Amino acid sequence: MPILKYQNVSKSFGKKPILKNINLNINSGKIVGLLGQNGAGKSTMIKLATGLLTPTFGQVFVDNHPVGIASKRVVSYLPERTYLDKSIRVKDALKLFQEFYDNFDIIKAKQLIQDLGLSFDTRIATMSKGMQEKLQLILVMSRNAKLYILDEPLGGIDPATRDYILDTILSNFASGATLLISTHLIADIERILDEVIFIDHGEIILTASADELRSEYQTSIDEIFRQKFHAQK
Repeated sequence: MPILKYQNVSKSFGKKPILKNINLNINSGKIVGLLGQNGAGKSTMIKLATGLLTPTFGQVFVDNHPVGIASKRVVSYLPERTYLDKSIRVKDALKLFQEFYDNFDIIKAKQLIQDLGLSFDTRIATMSKGMQEKLQLILVMSRNAKLYILDEPLGGIDPATRDYILDTILSNFASGATLLISTHLIADIERILDEVIFIDHGEIILTASADELRSEYQTSIDEIFRQKFHAQK
């Protein structure tokens, strides 16, 4: 049974179509890359799965439930832009997550923050953008969720921070859970992917096993995407 299912899903803003009749099943226990250029429809797909948007047509299911209160309990979501209140301290952010999510593992979060070398008394406003990204990722990955959805987790940060983020992702999502990562930085993230979804102009143009694709084309996922994307022009 898929953990995430899009059934005949279309989304428009006014007269502008963003997603066009998406049918997609994402199974449990996989790290899946939702790959496409900026503006391809990745964030819209994610916002539909998290309940931040509703489809114009069709329906989205998470853990066999229509997106809603039940589905939100099993989804841990990292948005593209940080939403943390920069006036609070690290310890306050931990407390907020612990109070808001009953599946938040405070012990894991504290250990990761210590591993990062952060003080619990550090005010978020004094942290660099990269450190803020790391903190928010720690909070999201410290939930014992069934589905982790990360929207452009590597955008706008330095290569060293990217490596830390990938390692944190690999080491800390719950056993048996699914991880959906949206990104246009394919080369940076393809090493951790089990499966890939290519999206272009609101349409799914390919879904496949990452290893099978590399074997078939004898090249990287990044290069395969460039070929497929170019072919759509």
